Amino acid sequence: MTRRRLTLIAGLALAIAASLATPGYAQKGDLSTQSARINALRSAGKYSEALPLAQAMVASVEKTSNIRDLAAALNNLGQIHADQGRDDQAEPLYKRAIALMEKGTGLDSVEIAPLLTNLAALDQRQSRYAEAEPLFKRALAVREKGLSREHPDVGQSLNNLATLYVKQQHYADAEPLFQRALAIYQKAAGPEHPAVATVLNNVGQVYRDLNRDADAEAPIRRSLAIREKVLGPDHPDVARSLNNLAGLYEHQQRYADAEPLYRRALVIRERALGPDHPDVATSTSNLAYFLHVSGRNADALPLAEKTLRGDRAQLRVVLPVLFAARQQSLLAGDTALDEALAAIQRGTQSSAASAVNKLAVRLAAGSDLLAELVRRDQDLAAESEALDKAIMTAVSKQSAQRDVASEQRNRARIAAIANERAGLQKRLAVEFPDYASLSNPLPLTVKEVQPLLSADEAMVLYAVVDKQSYVMAITREGVDWKAIPLGADALTQKVTSFRKGLDVGKARDASGKSGLFDLGLAHELYVALLGPVEALIKDKRSLLVVPSAALTALPFHLLVTETPQAAIPDTLEGYRGAAWLLRRQAVSVLPSVASLKSLRAFARKDQSIKPMTGFGDPVFNPALEAPADRRAASGKVAARSVATIAYTDFWRGAGVDRARLAQALPQLPDTADELNAVARDVGAAEADIHLGRDASETTLKRAALAQYSIIYFATHGLVAGDVKGLGEPSLALSIPDQPTELDDGLLTASEVAQLKLNADWVVLSACNTIAGDKPGAEALSGLARSFFYAGARALLVSHWAVDSEAATRLTTSTFELLKNEPKIGRAEALRRAMLTYVDDASSPRNAYPAMWGPFALIGEGEVR
Repeated sequence: MTRRRLTLIAGLALAIAASLATPGYAQKGDLSTQSARINALRSAGKYSEALPLAQAMVASVEKTSNIRDLAAALNNLGQIHADQGRDDQAEPLYKRAIALMEKGTGLDSVEIAPLLTNLAALDQRQSRYAEAEPLFKRALAVREKGLSREHPDVGQSLNNLATLYVKQQHYADAEPLFQRALAIYQKAAGPEHPAVATVLNNVGQVYRDLNRDADAEAPIRRSLAIREKVLGPDHPDVARSLNNLAGLYEHQQRYADAEPLYRRALVIRERALGPDHPDVATSTSNLAYFLHVSGRNADALPLAEKTLRGDRAQLRVVLPVLFAARQQSLLAGDTALDEALAAIQRGTQSSAASAVNKLAVRLAAGSDLLAELVRRDQDLAAESEALDKAIMTAVSKQSAQRDVASEQRNRARIAAIANERAGLQKRLAVEFPDYASLSNPLPLTVKEVQPLLSADEAMVLYAVVDKQSYVMAITREGVDWKAIPLGADALTQKVTSFRKGLDVGKARDASGKSGLFDLGLAHELYVALLGPVEALIKDKRSLLVVPSAALTALPFHLLVTETPQAAIPDTLEGYRGAAWLLRRQAVSVLPSVASLKSLRAFARKDQSIKPMTGFGDPVFNPALEAPADRRAASGKVAARSVATIAYTDFWRGAGVDRARLAQALPQLPDTADELNAVARDVGAAEADIHLGRDASETTLKRAALAQYSIIYFATHGLVAGDVKGLGEPSLALSIPDQPTELDDGLLTASEVAQLKLNADWVVLSACNTIAGDKPGAEALSGLARSFFYAGARALLVSHWAVDSEAATRLTTSTFELLKNEPKIGRAEALRRAMLTYVDDASSPRNAYPAMWGPFALIGEGEVR
């Protein structure tokens, strides 16, 4: 399947020549000739010759007023960079070209389609599928509207969209698009055109993905034959067909047939593209994995290590190769572990981990002034990224849905940000020379991690890959690394099943066992995830978990360490006696391995701070202004979530339909009790606890939050996708009479990221606060990421819709324990609070894990 260059060169060259050969431009003939030469060199894979010509063309056309020609020249240059694996240089060129082409030809011109296609292909290479799809779809729509349905450019767009669907594993959607594209190309260009070869290659790959091996070989072999005949035996596209045919043979265990094809593909790519190209790394990885699965790990090892050194390693390849190398003593044990640890750290970097690193850089600045400069630079970068995403979202839309004036304002703001950041970077280079290196830290080695751990701590980190996963455990004294016989899909299914019983409603349902929490599955996951390293970690008091992929949504403290008497007990009380991991160890979660260093190296040293500020018992209905009114109206204790009515439906003109809002946001009067109790335990002033109307966005955003050690929210949590019109996770605060941009009652994740904190702990006593920034996203990418970026060192978050009374009890108990024994640490205090709850036999519901186990400690859980 095509992995990189999806454009049909003939069609794209026509589009560029048409845009360059503009009537009235004196040099149009020269430019057309030059453009054709550049594309011919690209087609031949002669990028070193094409690049200076493309750069010279851009420089020449920049001096003219012809923006269509400039757009085409920028697109040419961007493609050459992309062909050489330099997407970082290609992306801004494509984006500028799109803006210019739209200005010069209009929003619906077919000339915009190739540029949209190239940017979408780049997004696809970077696995940004959500961004790529609307761009591919707009390119197709523009072409279908402006050209005949049988035009080759329509075929190109069909092929591109189908390729994206394959990346997303939507094979049934992809196949008919490929077949339609193939019919178009064969009719328009004949059976031996390179575009026909591209689609045939893709069709064969889809058949292989669908396990239709018998159907797959013929189209791939035909693709190879066409490419060798038309393009020559050493063209990079020939390597694509060789690679896919080799993959098919490997899948069929025809190893003798596969190996020479893999090796020939690698030689072609190295010769045509140079040793540092991503496609060369792909071929190297493919050959390494083939050698590994065919039992020749000694031959696979140097190839896998080569991709590691080039920072292009694929975890699905390097981890099994390094794991086998360690077992077979092909590498020194320490070397294999450090190389694997480095690969895992590079390959599992999350948005939350990135936010912690940005916080660490600010803390490392050493002075308030430098920290402010760093924060300004980081904020500007985030703003520019958000504006760029908004522009790209607009570019993906049809012309009738576009707000061109808004897009122009956004582009102007991005240009202004670039200028301001350039000045900041110059100043930081002088005053904070370590800024760049700290912003891109090197992975930690095992020997660098071990001193960061106390004698009573164990760290476990996970890498989830296609067919199996890996766990690495590190303590001060030792390290262990084991394979887990569950791949990404299997773990996702098991974590989803695990979470199904974690519904507080189940604890009130006496109708039978249906849907209750499965202790058998909890033990099965313990055996799979922690069992392999149990000997090293079981005697440590604290367990630090660095999860990835689906495991970010797994509450590890609810794993069961021993075989339960029954998978689902006959009564709720039966859950009390389960061998919960929580009974053995306090559990905290780290966004990354490096975040342990970041959070511990820069613990707050300033003691002249206020203990806490808190926000709770917000007013959602003005008729319930007094606390007593809200308490009486709340009736039974609510869950701190809402997933009913569209939030946008609550507004009536400039005001709020309070009656409708009250249906979806029950009052939470017990959160006032929670906040007041915690405030007493930590010695917070009454003026720092904001309740009722005062628990508002206005109060929060105007407060000097950096002076507080603890920031506490006790309210409703809203998850992206739960509420129509709510695009990101939020905390519900008091709803104002007149909503404004400053205060509409919802504190969103993006607004949180703009806060300036210096907090040891942020408590989010609300529902689903560990959730991702959009439906289906990894956990920790929403509110958690934003609070880390804003300046939190640790978070208390929830995994599901918490029972409000239970939340109050768990959090107040945690802080009371810390007051009485401040040296036990946050994670241990939370552990004891949960155990006190589950062991309270006054109610059968207390034993059910959905009641006592919703909270998780993210970040620094110890006393520092």
